[in-house]
Amino acid sequence: MKRAAALVFLALGLVFPSASSARESFVPTDPLVKYQYYLEQDHAFDAFGDTLPKLNPVNVAIIDSGLDITHPEFPKKLVWAAKSFVNTPWSVDEQGHGTFVAGEIAAAIDNGKGIAGIAFPAQLIIAKIASADGSISVDAEAAAIRWSVDHGAQVINLSLGGVRDPLDPHDDTYSPEEASALQYAVRHNVVIVAAVGNSDEAPRSPWPWASYPAALPHVIGVSALTESGNVASFSNRDAIYNDISAPGEDIFSTLPLALTKQNPTCVDQGYSDCGPSDFRPADGTSFAAPQVAAAAALLLALRPTLRADQVSNILERSATDVNSADGCLKCPGGRDAFTGWGRLDISKAVAALGEPLPPADHFEPNDNAGSLAPVLPPARRILKATLDYWDDPIDVYRFHLATGHSVSFALKGPAGTTSKLVLWKPGTRSVMDLRHSNMKVAQTTGRGSLHRLSFRAQVPGWYYIEAKLVTRGFGQYTLSIKRT
Repeated sequence: MKRAAALVFLALGLVFPSASSARESFVPTDPLVKYQYYLEQDHAFDAFGDTLPKLNPVNVAIIDSGLDITHPEFPKKLVWAAKSFVNTPWSVDEQGHGTFVAGEIAAAIDNGKGIAGIAFPAQLIIAKIASADGSISVDAEAAAIRWSVDHGAQVINLSLGGVRDPLDPHDDTYSPEEASALQYAVRHNVVIVAAVGNSDEAPRSPWPWASYPAALPHVIGVSALTESGNVASFSNRDAIYNDISAPGEDIFSTLPLALTKQNPTCVDQGYSDCGPSDFRPADGTSFAAPQVAAAAALLLALRPTLRADQVSNILERSATDVNSADGCLKCPGGRDAFTGWGRLDISKAVAALGEPLPPADHFEPNDNAGSLAPVLPPARRILKATLDYWDDPIDVYRFHLATGHSVSFALKGPAGTTSKLVLWKPGTRSVMDLRHSNMKVAQTTGRGSLHRLSFRAQVPGWYYIEAKLVTRGFGQYTLSIKRT
């Protein structure tokens, strides 16, 4: 689904197996799983034995074109909350896009019908934001994100996007309303997954930048792979905001019955092989993202205490590297602009729960100056948080100084990286806008992860200290503060 400047178009107590352990895996009995090649490629159920575990439900919000609630794959009890932000009911999906995405995530498993959803513990929060013509206002999207969070969303799937072009503001569709709504979700510990976008919706192909909202902080940007393992030709590239890849070509899923009945001689009513030509085959990063959202839901069902940033870290770092040796002819080894950290591997992600977990960051989102930047309490001497060059390169804190008072900071950044400290004046609105660079008071220089900065205030007010990761890497840092 494509967004123009103002519109968007359309467990605790469990034993976690190792990814390489030889064991019998669960195989869904749903008759149309034979068309869901992506289940095997994602290793969707390989972490489980021949019987799926009973897990607490996880609320997954699908902010899209609605859901056909009459479809046999979606019993009413599956829907935790639902609302339409347009003038048509949430339960009527004219586009089919939302119902397709919902099938990948949560189609009933082992019910003797159709397909199998990956996130078998999922409960759905349906927020319909697409009008009958497929257009979506950014205001509706932002309102739906906030509403979903307020109704208990733990994972949000956004299979939509608007063009990002850092070289041409006329083509760039950045929305402060969207960014603010997603910050609201991050503050409430929600995992956000978004498609990086399709280049056939951009000024040229291939397009070198991920779409919004995938290109916003703390959002897992998902690109598309072909069945053979190559990067899909339509999938947007991005060296920073493309985080992980999943199959996005020739995807099979559910469709509204009202759409498939237009092909009455087709046997598989309610499924994409009976749908309009746009879904035969169904290609797009829109259909890669739900697989990652489903994986996030599984991790939260297995380990409910995970923070959102831990979920993102596990999914991305457990991905299987995609390179020329395994099907992606253009992909170099390691993280790249084509596939991010690599191919989604749910089995490896689940296995990672049995290993030491990545450190959590309880200060997020703290990506900029302003009233939402966390306050450093007077008594605090040392804090620990995380930085990530690709997902979270900047942390900002605010603190008050009276005239003549001093403060000293010591930063120990993630090992093997170069970081730095930047001090900003009272009244700073943004540490990322170059137009505000004159608001800097002081900054450290030099390579390495150890930096010190001291300052005596000549003017009272709320100052900002920024910890920034300059080179590639990620990990925990320690910030020591001394006031006099």
